Amino acid sequence: MLIIEALSHVYPGGVRALDDVNLTIPNGMYGLLGPNGAGKSTLMRIVATLQAPTSGFVRFGDIDVIRNPDALRRTLGYLPQDFGVYPRVSAVDMLDHMAVLKGFANRRERRDQVEGLLRQVNLWDHRNKALAGFSGGMRQRFGIAQALIGAPSLIIVDEPTAGLDPEERNRFLNLLAEIGENVVVLLSTHIVADVADLCPKMAILSEGRIVRDGGPTALIAELSGRIWMKSVEKAELAAVRESHTIISSRLLAGRTVVHVLADSNPGPGFEPTPGGLEDVYFSTLGRPAKAA
Repeated sequence: MLIIEALSHVYPGGVRALDDVNLTIPNGMYGLLGPNGAGKSTLMRIVATLQAPTSGFVRFGDIDVIRNPDALRRTLGYLPQDFGVYPRVSAVDMLDHMAVLKGFANRRERRDQVEGLLRQVNLWDHRNKALAGFSGGMRQRFGIAQALIGAPSLIIVDEPTAGLDPEERNRFLNLLAEIGENVVVLLSTHIVADVADLCPKMAILSEGRIVRDGGPTALIAELSGRIWMKSVEKAELAAVRESHTIISSRLLAGRTVVHVLADSNPGPGFEPTPGGLEDVYFSTLGRPAKAA
C-alpha cells in the first residue's frame, strides 16, 4: 500500500505544484486524473524518489520513501512521461544494459529476465530491431518492460498513452491491466477513458490539490439523475452556455451534443442521460469539455 500524507511542493519563485496532497493507494490499478499543469508529474517524480518535496510524507509498505529512497528504488518500476533511449541500440541489448544497471550481474539470470519481459510485452520478434525504428506504442511497451525489471511491487506510469493510435492504446492498456493484478500501479493521465477503462480506484488532481477520489462507478452514480443531454445547433451553443451549467459538449453529425448538470429538467429538448466519468471529471473541475 502506498500512503501519501500532507504532501506539498513549492518550486523556486513561489509556484505551488502540490498543496497538502493525501492519498491511500492499495494494490491494483489506481488512476490519477488531472489536466496538464495540475501537478501530476511533480507528484509522480516525488513518489519515484526523483525529487524531494517541500513537506509531507510518503510511505510504501514499511519504506519511508523520503528518508530512504534507495530502499524504494529496489522495488520500483517507473515509466516517465518522456522516456529516452539510445535510438541505435537494439531492444534486447538496451534491456540487457538496463538489467545490469538494476543489479542483475549473473548473465544467465539476466538473459532469462530480458527474454521473459520482451515476450510479456510482445516485443520478442522485434528484439534485434533498433529502438529508433519502433512505433510510439512499441516504445511505450519497451518502457514498461524496463520498468518491470526485477519484479517491482510499485509501478508508476506517467501519461503512458498520449500520442498512441487506438490499436496501440488498447494493447498497452491491456498490458497494464495484466500487470496491475498483484502490485500497485499508479497511472497518471489527463485522458479520462484510460482511468475509466482500467482503474477501480482514482483521484482527481487540480491545481495541486486532490479535489475528488473514489471508485469511478461510485463517482458516476453520485451524478445519477443530474445529467441532461440536448442536441443543439452551433449557433445556439452560446445561449445554452449562458443559461445552463454545461459540463461537456461534442460534435455529432454536424450538431453539438451538450451535457448539462442540473437537479431537475433544465428545459425543453433536454433528456436524462446516465453520464460517465468524463461528466464527473469536468463537473469536478468546473470547466466544460470543448467540442471537437
